Amino acid sequence: MRKYLRYIHPIAKTYAFCLLRNHFHFFICIRSEETLKQLIPNGKFYSLEKFISLQFSHLFNSYVQAINKRFLRTGGLFETPFRRIAIEDEQYLIQLIAYIHLNPFKHGYSNDYINYPYSSFHLLLEGNNKILESKTVMDWFGGSELFKKFHDNWSTKLEIDSKFTFD
Repeated sequence: MRKYLRYIHPIAKTYAFCLLRNHFHFFICIRSEETLKQLIPNGKFYSLEKFISLQFSHLFNSYVQAINKRFLRTGGLFETPFRRIAIEDEQYLIQLIAYIHLNPFKHGYSNDYINYPYSSFHLLLEGNNKILESKTVMDWFGGSELFKKFHDNWSTKLEIDSKFTFD
Protein backbone atom coordinates (compact mmCIF):
# COMPACT_ATOMS: atom_id res chain seq x y z
CA MET A 1 0.00 0.00 0.00
CA ARG A 2 2.96 2.34 0.54
CA LYS A 3 3.90 1.91 -3.11
CA TYR A 4 0.27 2.43 -4.13
CA LEU A 5 0.16 5.67 -2.12
CA ARG A 6 3.37 6.84 -3.74
CA TYR A 7 2.54 6.08 -7.36
CA ILE A 8 -1.23 5.76 -7.85
CA HIS A 9 -2.90 7.82 -5.15
CA PRO A 10 -1.60 11.11 -6.60
CA ILE A 11 -3.12 10.32 -10.01
CA ALA A 12 -6.33 8.54 -9.00
CA LYS A 13 -9.19 8.63 -6.53
CA THR A 14 -9.61 5.30 -4.76
CA TYR A 15 -13.06 3.95 -3.93
CA ALA A 16 -12.35 0.35 -2.88
CA PHE A 17 -9.59 -2.24 -2.75
CA CYS A 18 -8.84 -5.78 -1.69
CA LEU A 19 -5.43 -7.43 -1.50
CA LEU A 20 -5.30 -11.23 -1.78
CA ARG A 21 -2.50 -13.80 -1.88
CA ASN A 22 -2.33 -14.06 -5.65
CA HIS A 23 -4.12 -10.98 -6.96
CA PHE A 24 -5.64 -7.66 -5.97
CA HIS A 25 -8.50 -5.37 -6.90
CA PHE A 26 -8.62 -1.57 -6.90
CA PHE A 27 -11.60 0.56 -7.87
CA ILE A 28 -10.14 3.87 -8.96
CA CYS A 29 -10.94 6.88 -11.09
CA ILE A 30 -8.14 8.88 -12.70
CA ARG A 31 -8.01 12.45 -11.40
CA SER A 32 -8.78 15.49 -13.55
CA GLU A 33 -6.54 16.57 -16.40
CA GLU A 34 -5.74 19.78 -14.50
CA THR A 35 -4.54 17.82 -11.45
CA LEU A 36 -2.48 15.43 -13.56
CA LYS A 37 -0.74 18.25 -15.43
CA GLN A 38 0.45 19.67 -12.11
CA LEU A 39 2.05 16.33 -11.21
CA ILE A 40 4.19 15.92 -14.31
CA PRO A 41 7.79 16.82 -13.37
CA ASN A 42 9.12 20.09 -14.76
CA GLY A 43 10.88 19.65 -18.06
CA LYS A 44 9.09 16.39 -18.91
CA PHE A 45 6.82 16.44 -21.94
CA TYR A 46 4.72 13.35 -21.35
CA SER A 47 1.21 13.04 -22.64
CA LEU A 48 -1.26 12.48 -19.81
CA GLU A 49 -1.78 8.91 -20.97
CA LYS A 50 1.97 8.26 -20.93
CA PHE A 51 2.30 9.80 -17.45
CA ILE A 52 -0.52 7.63 -16.08
CA SER A 53 1.00 4.54 -17.71
CA LEU A 54 4.40 5.36 -16.20
CA GLN A 55 2.91 5.64 -12.71
CA PHE A 56 1.38 2.17 -13.01
CA SER A 57 4.63 0.85 -14.43
CA HIS A 58 6.55 2.31 -11.47
CA LEU A 59 4.10 0.68 -9.04
CA PHE A 60 4.32 -2.78 -10.59
CA ASN A 61 8.08 -2.68 -11.19
CA SER A 62 8.91 -1.48 -7.68
CA TYR A 63 6.59 -4.11 -6.20
CA VAL A 64 8.22 -6.90 -8.20
CA GLN A 65 11.69 -5.69 -7.21
CA ALA A 66 10.71 -5.64 -3.52
CA ILE A 67 9.24 -9.16 -3.68
CA ASN A 68 12.25 -10.47 -5.60
CA LYS A 69 14.64 -8.96 -3.06
CA ARG A 70 12.68 -10.21 -0.07
CA PHE A 71 12.38 -13.77 -1.34
CA LEU A 72 15.75 -13.93 -3.11
CA ARG A 73 14.18 -14.55 -6.48
CA THR A 74 14.48 -13.10 -9.98
CA GLY A 75 12.22 -12.53 -12.94
CA GLY A 76 8.65 -11.47 -13.47
CA LEU A 77 5.91 -11.85 -10.93
CA PHE A 78 2.71 -11.07 -12.81
CA GLU A 79 1.30 -13.64 -15.23
CA THR A 80 -1.03 -11.30 -17.09
CA PRO A 81 -1.31 -7.55 -17.52
CA PHE A 82 -3.72 -5.67 -15.32
CA ARG A 83 -7.26 -5.22 -16.56
CA ARG A 84 -9.57 -2.25 -16.58
CA ILE A 85 -13.34 -2.33 -16.68
CA ALA A 86 -15.53 0.60 -17.63
CA ILE A 87 -18.33 1.32 -15.18
CA GLU A 88 -21.45 2.09 -17.14
CA ASP A 89 -24.04 2.77 -14.44
CA GLU A 90 -24.48 3.35 -10.72
CA GLN A 91 -25.95 -0.10 -10.00
CA TYR A 92 -22.89 -1.76 -11.49
CA LEU A 93 -20.70 0.61 -9.48
CA ILE A 94 -22.12 -0.45 -6.12
CA GLN A 95 -22.10 -4.12 -7.13
CA LEU A 96 -18.44 -3.80 -8.04
CA ILE A 97 -17.57 -2.41 -4.61
CA ALA A 98 -19.33 -5.34 -2.93
CA TYR A 99 -17.64 -7.77 -5.31
CA ILE A 100 -14.22 -6.38 -4.37
CA HIS A 101 -14.93 -6.68 -0.64
CA LEU A 102 -16.37 -10.20 -0.98
CA ASN A 103 -13.40 -11.47 -3.02
CA PRO A 104 -11.61 -13.12 -0.04
CA PHE A 105 -14.81 -15.07 0.64
CA LYS A 106 -15.30 -15.93 -3.04
CA HIS A 107 -11.78 -17.38 -3.37
CA GLY A 108 -11.80 -19.18 -0.03
CA TYR A 109 -9.17 -17.01 1.67
CA SER A 110 -11.54 -16.03 4.45
CA ASN A 111 -14.96 -17.04 5.70
CA ASP A 112 -15.45 -13.57 7.15
CA TYR A 113 -15.15 -10.74 4.62
CA ILE A 114 -16.15 -8.23 7.30
CA ASN A 115 -12.98 -8.81 9.33
CA TYR A 116 -10.64 -9.49 6.41
CA PRO A 117 -7.75 -7.12 7.18
CA TYR A 118 -6.60 -6.36 3.63
CA SER A 119 -9.68 -4.71 2.15
CA SER A 120 -11.21 -1.27 2.28
CA PHE A 121 -14.45 -2.46 3.91
CA HIS A 122 -13.65 -1.16 7.43
CA LEU A 123 -11.75 1.88 6.20
CA LEU A 124 -14.81 2.99 4.25
CA LEU A 125 -17.03 2.58 7.30
CA GLU A 126 -14.60 4.50 9.51
CA GLY A 127 -14.49 7.27 6.93
CA ASN A 128 -11.33 9.01 8.12
CA ASN A 129 -8.41 7.84 6.03
CA LYS A 130 -6.12 9.36 3.45
CA ILE A 131 -6.57 6.66 0.83
CA LEU A 132 -10.29 6.36 0.13
CA GLU A 133 -13.15 8.53 -1.08
CA SER A 134 -15.24 7.27 1.84
CA LYS A 135 -17.94 9.94 1.85
CA THR A 136 -18.59 9.46 -1.87
CA VAL A 137 -18.87 5.68 -1.48
CA MET A 138 -21.24 5.99 1.48
CA ASP A 139 -23.36 8.44 -0.52
CA TRP A 140 -23.58 5.94 -3.39
CA PHE A 141 -24.95 3.33 -0.97
CA GLY A 142 -27.18 5.75 0.94
CA GLY A 143 -25.17 5.57 4.17
CA SER A 144 -23.20 3.08 6.22
CA GLU A 145 -26.16 0.92 7.25
CA LEU A 146 -27.22 0.37 3.65
CA PHE A 147 -23.57 -0.21 2.71
CA LYS A 148 -23.36 -3.05 5.28
CA LYS A 149 -26.79 -4.42 4.34
CA PHE A 150 -25.93 -4.52 0.62
CA HIS A 151 -22.75 -6.50 1.36
CA ASP A 152 -24.62 -8.87 3.69
CA ASN A 153 -27.30 -9.52 1.07
CA TRP A 154 -24.71 -10.28 -1.58
CA SER A 155 -22.70 -12.58 0.64
CA THR A 156 -25.72 -14.64 1.65
CA LYS A 157 -27.06 -14.96 -1.89
CA LEU A 158 -23.58 -15.72 -3.32
CA GLU A 159 -24.43 -13.69 -6.41
CA ILE A 160 -20.77 -12.88 -6.88
CA ASP A 161 -20.14 -16.09 -8.82
CA SER A 162 -22.74 -15.37 -11.49
CA LYS A 163 -22.53 -11.57 -11.70
CA PHE A 164 -18.82 -11.07 -12.33
CA THR A 165 -16.39 -13.09 -14.37
CA PHE A 166 -13.41 -10.79 -14.75
CA ASP A 167 -10.86 -12.20 -12.34
